Amino acid sequence: MIKKNSNDAMRKGVTNIVLLGLISFFADISSEMVYPLIPIYLTTVLGATPALVGLIEGIAESTASLLKVFSGYISDKFKRKKALAAAGYSTGIIYKIALFFAASWAGVLAAKVVDRLGKGIRTAPRDVMVADSAQQGKTGKAFGIHKMLDMAGSAIGILIAFLLLKNLGESGYQNIFLISVIPVVLALILFLFVHENKAKPNEQPKREKFWKRFSSLDKHLKLYLLVAFIFTLGNSSNSFLLMRATDMGFSSTNAILLYFAYNVTAAILSIPFGKLSDKIGKKKLLVSGYIVFALVYIGFAFCPNQGTMIGIFVLYGIYTAMVAGVERAFIAEIAPPDLKGTMLGLHSTVVGIALLPASVIAGLLWDGAHLLRFCSAEVYP
Repeated sequence: MIKKNSNDAMRKGVTNIVLLGLISFFADISSEMVYPLIPIYLTTVLGATPALVGLIEGIAESTASLLKVFSGYISDKFKRKKALAAAGYSTGIIYKIALFFAASWAGVLAAKVVDRLGKGIRTAPRDVMVADSAQQGKTGKAFGIHKMLDMAGSAIGILIAFLLLKNLGESGYQNIFLISVIPVVLALILFLFVHENKAKPNEQPKREKFWKRFSSLDKHLKLYLLVAFIFTLGNSSNSFLLMRATDMGFSSTNAILLYFAYNVTAAILSIPFGKLSDKIGKKKLLVSGYIVFALVYIGFAFCPNQGTMIGIFVLYGIYTAMVAGVERAFIAEIAPPDLKGTMLGLHSTVVGIALLPASVIAGLLWDGAHLLRFCSAEVYP
């Protein structure tokens, strides 16, 4: 009887992980039909500068990240993870409709803030549901499955954007924004089948305020939050990588294919790296991933030709597969059980706070590099 109950719980857990992965799959089809087009749309259609693109991306991402810790805390306190996650995903519909009507960079910024607000609400409770559905000692595999489906959706969304843009031309941006609403609706329907483990009132532990417990948290968790903050300061929005590709001579549509290659690579390798993290330890894999990231950005800086650029995008996909799901599994494992959502949200908040200055600095450096190149060409024609 005990074995049967255990098998039933295991099946429910696996089903839940796959369902949550499929929700991310459809949501990311929608998001990535739009995401790689935004920097191109802003610069080529609306006339925004790279520095302005960096500011827009930084504000939008930071807005999302600031909400994640509160969303995580609420999901821990009230145990309403499913409702919070569904509400967060539903903002994707508003975002795409707002983009359709946006006639300036300010309109795009407002639309992106709405979308990132949704991401800020949904990420922590969704990740807690993934962690709660995982078998003990296999959180890396669980997050690997989720990340694989997430990145597969991204790849398909990019491919759809490429095909639509190729057929509709640059006048088809707004039609693509509108079509991208459909996968979000499919994602929301799947929430009807997600099972949520709700603690009974007498099972819920008495909670102290989070900030009163921070000093007693695992030192490895606090150290990793600091590492994540410092690491993100050297990062930037993926928009700049797409602009770097177009700077190397790739057309707008071919730059989107590079982003497709990145997502396919990450999707294929997410489960293997998730399983590997369960075997060798998550810290080892995270450190290795950060080293790969350093190589990626050195490659973007000194890329000599288009062939090398393709390889760098693939390597970037390897980095994402090594880190994106594994870091969430790492935090979920070492966080106190009743603060799992809060800690996952806090990690995202810390990253978001660092991403705003990182994206703005990246935009300013980009503009400065282009100005220096222009001046050099004028002086030494």
